[in-house]
Amino acid sequence: MENSIQFVANYGDWKSIKKLTVVEGMQPRTIMEFLASLATSLDGKVEENLRKEVSLEKLDLALQEELEDIGKSEKDIASALKAVNSRKISSIVNEITDLEKLQKNEKKELAQFCKTYATRKALKQCKLPFDYSDIDVPGMKRLKKKKA
Repeated sequence: MENSIQFVANYGDWKSIKKLTVVEGMQPRTIMEFLASLATSLDGKVEENLRKEVSLEKLDLALQEELEDIGKSEKDIASALKAVNSRKISSIVNEITDLEKLQKNEKKELAQFCKTYATRKALKQCKLPFDYSDIDVPGMKRLKKKKA
């Protein structure tokens, strides 16, 4: 049996088949690039589905206000993280995740997704590399164009 990594998605308009056969002597970089490509695709779908569950527009507006003058200095990064954990952002997260159809533990889980979304957005605003999507991997150029 050969070593391989396989991913198949057939969900709505998302059709994706990613396969990599791992052979002896393969460069670890090849595997890293494959996994980074997969992670970027998955992160996009997590956000897309989160938007279907909650009103991320409210959170986006609040983050835009809080992060308006944020740069990339250490002080700015600390301010961005403080903003994500502020009462204002927490209040909005609680508001948008307080859905009658959800039980308490489901609301908590959804709130964690929203906080992660907010943290990612804040770090991106600070121009910090927080995931692998900003790495110039040749095979990911098409995926990046599609995302933009």
